[in-house]
Amino acid sequence: MRCISVYTNDYSRFSDLYEQILRTPLGEHEEKMLDGVVFGDSGETSVEFLNRLKQKPEVAVLKLKDSEITILQHGDVFEIFLPESENVVH
Repeated sequence: MRCISVYTNDYSRFSDLYEQILRTPLGEHEEKMLDGVVFGDSGETSVEFLNRLKQKPEVAVLKLKDSEITILQHGDVFEIFLPESENVVH
């Protein structure tokens, strides 16, 4: 799974930028800024790691219907986890 980190704690702001972030090409570990919000490629991670994060009480989990994309929110970061089949970036 590929992870894209979005550095904001504002859900409304994240929601407004989400689609644009997914359409923005990113190199490995590259960061960009969109409307004042920094986001970047955080590399590959395993499903096991994602499942461990989902169990933490301080992590909010968002699952998109009809998709394998999972979004975790903790602290000032949203993390978008894209399985290879859903990799819409690039």
